[in-house]
Amino acid sequence: EVQLVESGGGLVQPGGSLRLSCAASGFTFSSYPMSWVRQAPGKGLEWVSLGGGSTSYADSVKGRFTISRDNAKNTVYLQMDSLGPEDTAVYYCYVNGYTTGGHFYPSDIWGQGTQVTVSS
Repeated sequence: EVQLVESGGGLVQPGGSLRLSCAASGFTFSSYPMSWVRQAPGKGLEWVSLGGGSTSYADSVKGRFTISRDNAKNTVYLQMDSLGPEDTAVYYCYVNGYTTGGHFYPSDIWGQGTQVTVSS
């Protein structure tokens, strides 16, 4: 019942933009910061952004990516502008703790990921 579902990935040309969405269900979404993490082909996981009361970004995406959230829709977004081939990766949303049914679970939740491919 507790899950995150990413969407919005696809193929885009260099310099283009995409907006990723992460829909949460089964927990008290508004209470917890949400993160975006990505994994490029052959590479490890790279933290991209964290959004809660404030926002933060990896240096590699700062100024190009914007995280936002709509608590009423239980959704977090990642607006990605000025995309380059280096941004090609599977993008995951992530939370490292959540409350459901009146109980707190200090467990990670990961979405299934959405593929972003930046290529001409």
